Amino acid sequence: MATRKILHRGKPQGLKRARGPARVRLVRAVPAVAVAAAAAASSTAAAAPSQASSVSGVHTVAAATTSKTQLKTAKIGNATVLTTSKGFTLYWFAPDTHTKSNCNGTCAQIWPPVKGPATASGVKGKFATIKRSNGSVQATYNGHPLYTYTVDTAPKQNHGNGVNLNGGVWHEATTSGTAKSGGSSGGSGGGSGY
Repeated sequence: MATRKILHRGKPQGLKRARGPARVRLVRAVPAVAVAAAAAASSTAAAAPSQASSVSGVHTVAAATTSKTQLKTAKIGNATVLTTSKGFTLYWFAPDTHTKSNCNGTCAQIWPPVKGPATASGVKGKFATIKRSNGSVQATYNGHPLYTYTVDTAPKQNHGNGVNLNGGVWHEATTSGTAKSGGSSGGSGGGSGY
């Protein structure tokens, strides 16, 4: 029985030459192929541009997630403010910094952080993100981490504006104009309690 010589450009990882005539054993190739197939299956056409990488001759595809929270603006009093896509007013917290939220635990239940990254069509200013203490990503606008307020129950309400709660003062996230303190739209200025 004649033996055949198998030629390789370098030895592929996971393949071993068996002793004996023309046998090749697959040692780790099956798991590597399964991982590559799972990675390829998990990427979708709707995903953002993908990046391909080559590891030991196996190509894997990793889909980049670029889903952004879509924000809008609304005119409330003399100010144009950032809102959620449903029109709920967004706020920033005076004790925060451009890199850290100081609203966690119970505070974050009352003032839910806006998931980042975020964008708003036609809005001038800088959108960015920070990493919260729990590891989640929060959207920022002009260096201020963004929040909604659970007391606002309808679009264009701003019950949280000017409120001193949870260790600091809350402000509407304005894109232009001047916001009045104490909630300038229908209802009370919202504010004490909790």
